[in-house]
Amino acid sequence: MRGAESYVSFHHEMANKPRPDDGDTGVVTETKKKEQLKKPQLYRVIFHNDNYTTMEFVIAVLRDVFHKSESDSVAIMLNVHRNGFGVAGVYTFEVAETKVNRTHQLAKEAEYPLKLTMEPEEL
Repeated sequence: MRGAESYVSFHHEMANKPRPDDGDTGVVTETKKKEQLKKPQLYRVIFHNDNYTTMEFVIAVLRDVFHKSESDSVAIMLNVHRNGFGVAGVYTFEVAETKVNRTHQLAKEAEYPLKLTMEPEEL
């Protein structure tokens, strides 16, 4: 009987010891809370009507700088012409600023007083 007691005792000890295959690596880990990424603020780029910049120039800028289709460019230009202003698109700050600066540069080179502004998009 002594052999049976030893066998039971041995297996009881082994059952309580960590084994390599039980997932216990001895490394303490800490669970970090996942950071919530905030969506970037978006800005509307607005064209303002004037009495000098041609409709053709506005359409060309909307196509080349803002990558609008011909029909979208015409619709935006007509909105600017009829209402005094129109939104060309909504972008992150850096993209909007780049598009505004590029358009102002092109307008200056063409000697047009075209004015664009940026305003924050409401969340």
